Amino acid sequence: MRGLRLNPEQRDAVEHGEGPLLVLAGAGSGKTRVLTARAARLIEEGLEPTRLLAVTFTNKAAGEMRERIEGLIGRSTRGLWIGTFHSVAARILRIEAPHTSRTRAFTIYDEDDSIRTLKDVMESAGYDPKRWAPRALRGRISGAKNALMGPAEYESEAFDLLAEVVAKVYPAYQRELARRNAYDFDDLLFEMVRLLETVDGVRDRYSARFAYVLVDEYQDTNHAQYRMVKALASKHGNLCVVGDDDQAVYGWRGADIRNILDFEADFHGAHVVRLERNYRSTASILEVANSVISRNLARKPKRLHTEREAGDPIEVVRCDDERAEAAWVSSQIEAGRGTRGLNEFAVLYRTNAQSRAFEEAFRRSGTPYRIVGGVPFYERREVKDVIAYLRLLVNPADDVAFLRAVGWPRRGVGAKSLERLEELARSADDAGETVEPLALVAARARHEDGIPKMAARGLRRFADGLADVRASLPACSAREALEACVATFGLATALAEEEDGADRLENVSELFAVAEAFERDDVEDPDDEATDLELFLQSVSLRSDLDEADFDGEAVTMITLHNAKGLEFPVIFLGGLEEGLFPLSRAMEAPGGLEEERRLFYVGVTRAMDRLSLTYADHRWRAGMASRSAPSSFIDELPEEHVLPRLAAPHWRGRRARRAGAVEPDRTFAWQRRVERGSGRVGGPGGDGRSAPPGELEYDYDDSQVPLALTPGVRVIHPRFGAGEVLQVYGFGREAKADIAFEEVGRKKVVVAYAGLRPA
Repeated sequence: MRGLRLNPEQRDAVEHGEGPLLVLAGAGSGKTRVLTARAARLIEEGLEPTRLLAVTFTNKAAGEMRERIEGLIGRSTRGLWIGTFHSVAARILRIEAPHTSRTRAFTIYDEDDSIRTLKDVMESAGYDPKRWAPRALRGRISGAKNALMGPAEYESEAFDLLAEVVAKVYPAYQRELARRNAYDFDDLLFEMVRLLETVDGVRDRYSARFAYVLVDEYQDTNHAQYRMVKALASKHGNLCVVGDDDQAVYGWRGADIRNILDFEADFHGAHVVRLERNYRSTASILEVANSVISRNLARKPKRLHTEREAGDPIEVVRCDDERAEAAWVSSQIEAGRGTRGLNEFAVLYRTNAQSRAFEEAFRRSGTPYRIVGGVPFYERREVKDVIAYLRLLVNPADDVAFLRAVGWPRRGVGAKSLERLEELARSADDAGETVEPLALVAARARHEDGIPKMAARGLRRFADGLADVRASLPACSAREALEACVATFGLATALAEEEDGADRLENVSELFAVAEAFERDDVEDPDDEATDLELFLQSVSLRSDLDEADFDGEAVTMITLHNAKGLEFPVIFLGGLEEGLFPLSRAMEAPGGLEEERRLFYVGVTRAMDRLSLTYADHRWRAGMASRSAPSSFIDELPEEHVLPRLAAPHWRGRRARRAGAVEPDRTFAWQRRVERGSGRVGGPGGDGRSAPPGELEYDYDDSQVPLALTPGVRVIHPRFGAGEVLQVYGFGREAKADIAFEEVGRKKVVVAYAGLRPA
């Protein structure tokens, strides 16, 4: 570790000895350096890597942390436990499989797999998935698991009609997952905590093994993760957590900011280190960040500072509408390309729907761009198809993988044949429940069982092929298993025959590259007998969108604020600073929602290194119609001395103005004219005395700013019919209609422009 430069606060955290340690790491203060340096110091001073556990929030961060530690100590960290909460839990669940209801070869279900399984369970229990949206039920079950509520506890607290349905389906869903030898994503933490807290010897064994536990992004942990960490650190008490309560932005998915705020009360005698020296941003950017976040009450006091100069003031740009906003941003990037690469620019926004206008502007100007958070690699059809074969090789009980794999390539097995196969599987039990895996039933399919001859032959050949490849797995690497699977079942040939086969083959080739690069992360545990393919599938199942994000190549990055956390760019454009959009209306309805929105704004501001521009629009097309917007309340919280108000050329001034990105001082800025927010409806004369755009309807802007992205699966609330799930959307503009499955009244078609829908 010679030559590693640390400031006094960083060195305090790195050199802390025994006992709990809380590192409050402000944005850009070098928390990754502290984490890796602390781990490296412990190993250099004689700690065996097998006795150190480091928990990160993405697999990518885990890999980078391992590389940095090895770079500091100059040798391999073989045996070091490092990974996400879910990957650590999956590893221990595999080792401790005899104490669970699954075998070592369990499958980890993604969201689509979970919903498909839940739908099967609902139909078996007599609940119509068209009335009771499986996605809504899954959301309730997910929340229960993250709060460590099992089926019995959930049933005792069911509080509404949907909860009563969930209470009936939840236990059956858990039984079906166990029968399929599968865990869903939330089960990993739920079952891990159960193991640690209820099975004799498990907690003592692992807490004794891990002399030191390091946790990154502690502000984003939920209740299950808190209990897991507390159990693993219970023997030695050497728990080091690093995080920033000002960047806690995942409360909507179960994260509990109290975990970091109450750390000193939960772990008595904790040493606290504050990292407030920022190495990323200019002084002006930090003054803006400090000014806004200081208004939050649920936080630990700290103030970012830097040795950098003030730099350019933060631009707050008022635009006519979202097209003018996007055109102005595009023009600024074009103007800056002479001195900066496109990789240095990023456009941040609160909701994915905002990306459309920016995409159109970049296409018009010919500016290359990348969208982080598009269709992930592992969600592409052909990749999921191939992985289904691999999953079935490892876990024959995985019916979801069976149904996906048996249907492609075509082998004469149609829907009716599969229905009959499922009947045969159910007939094995007098109660009529499916107890036998479909893959095993397929191996003995016969025409005499009511399956057409061609289908029966196809099912048996499919089962025989799986058996042949499975027999070679113990001696195969992940890539060799993939090669055998593709060759045995003719998957490459089938893809080549499709209309877009070349692109799909390219994706499968990339999967081969991933399998080739996969390295078994051994911890030298004699109880861990997993094959390379089992470990490869685990790593694939636990990858996140950010693990796949590729920032190579010259292109502007477009990304939501949530996905931007942890990143940095020299130039940031943060769009949509309008009341109801950011802060988001529905987020503010939850307890502490406004403070979380303010933390998200703080995250966006502190991604910027050199230049920050905030934009808002007077009008925005949302929920199917044009509506008036009011500037975000966050704009009023900015320090005037570090802000430059600007007015962008409206889009109707023509192409020349758009290209030039004309701006002028905005003499009617927020703190000079206090805009009334939320006062009735607008239409006719605008709030600033101007006439509303032609064709604009009377519409409450608070509602109009809600990002109602009507796509299948989205949950909405109708003022008369209540809550429901969107099944289909068709038509455009004022003629757009939505087919919605409402929980209480069933399936209805509504005209979006007049339905009064809002997000659930």
